Amino acid sequence: MRFSQYQYLCRHMFETDDTGNIRQHYNSVEAELLPPLVLAYIGDAYFHLFVRTRLLLFEKNKVQVLNDFGAKIVSAVYQAYAYKNLKEELTLQERDIFRRAYNAKSHAPRAASIADYHTSTGIEAIIGYLQLTDNTVRLNKLCERAFQLIIKKIEQEYL
Repeated sequence: MRFSQYQYLCRHMFETDDTGNIRQHYNSVEAELLPPLVLAYIGDAYFHLFVRTRLLLFEKNKVQVLNDFGAKIVSAVYQAYAYKNLKEELTLQERDIFRRAYNAKSHAPRAASIADYHTSTGIEAIIGYLQLTDNTVRLNKLCERAFQLIIKKIEQEYL
């Protein structure tokens, strides 16, 4: 996106209607039509909240410990590990969402390999899609499986 396009979108993001209320640009969100990186944006936020909430069953007082483990669990490296152990359990639709997100043009951070970053983007896109389509049973099952796989991997590394 060109910078001028970015500026235009920022200026017109929250326009008001005739009554002074902020006008939405869309009446609904159709997950099937969203770009894969937008699905990953939602999935990343959901998985962060899932992990933080889940960690409260292990520690309730030490925010630093919660933050350290939370950051580790949601890292691209551990999400990629979870995906490699979950991929056979994914539906055809989830595999397609993963593939589109994995192949989407994005920039990997320095903390992870490009492959791990793209893999984590793919799993986050699946989570985002499931959240936006209110498929809570599948969403919780997938997030819990990923959480368990990652926790076991972390535990092995500390031994």
